[in-house]
Amino acid sequence: MTEIPDDVRELASRLFDMARNGDETLVQYIDHGISPDLSNADGNSLLMLAAYAGHDALVGALIERGADVDKENGRRQTPLAGAVFKKYPEVVDRLVAAGADVNAGAPSALETARYFQITDMLERLGVEE
Repeated sequence: MTEIPDDVRELASRLFDMARNGDETLVQYIDHGISPDLSNADGNSLLMLAAYAGHDALVGALIERGADVDKENGRRQTPLAGAVFKKYPEVVDRLVAAGADVNAGAPSALETARYFQITDMLERLGVEE
């Protein structure tokens, strides 16, 4: 296996930090060729990191640039399930509007909302209980 050069590793680390911090400079990197589905060693995509941190505008920008809304990380979690767990209604609404599957992943967004009894998230996921 080829060793990843230090400068590439450093850039990737900065990109993941941008996603976690909601730094929309990340969009410029995507627009210049970085994959919107870039994932770290744990399988967390840029979208997963932005969604889990509640950065609605960045989530929207990544979706507009083709990020896979159902891309699972190494633990089979999806961006939608992460946003449900963290109770970020705007991010959940945006992901659902983009076609995220409420049943994707394990646990799925739907299972997460039910397990933690997050009733307002169930409504956002289109489920009446």
